[in-house]
Amino acid sequence: VACRTAGELGARAVLALSFPLHPPGRPEKSRADELLGAGVPTLVVQGGNDPFGRPHEFPEAPGGTYDLIEVPYGDHGFAVPKRAEISQERALELITDGVAQWAGSLG
Repeated sequence: VACRTAGELGARAVLALSFPLHPPGRPEKSRADELLGAGVPTLVVQGGNDPFGRPHEFPEAPGGTYDLIEVPYGDHGFAVPKRAEISQERALELITDGVAQWAGSLG
C-alpha cells in the first residue's frame, strides 16, 4: 500500500519491511510494478527465505528505483533459524544499521 500511495500522499520515501512481492508459491502474481512505481526513494528489507519473495526474485532496479537489503536466512518476519550462520541479534543489526544508513542518506 505504501508504494501505491506514496506519491499522492506526499511521502518523501518508502521503507518496505518484507515487501510481499507475490503470494507464497505464486511468483506469477508479482507486485513488482507497485514497487517500481513508488516514485520516491524506496528501501526494501527482505528476508533471504521470505516465501512472499526472496531477494533474488526481485526485479532489477532501473535507474535506482529502490534499494534492497537482504537479511540472510530470514523469513517474512526476519526470524532466522538457530542453525543459520548468523544469529537473530546479527539479523536485527543488519536491519537497523541498513535502515539508519539509508534514512540518513535521504537528506
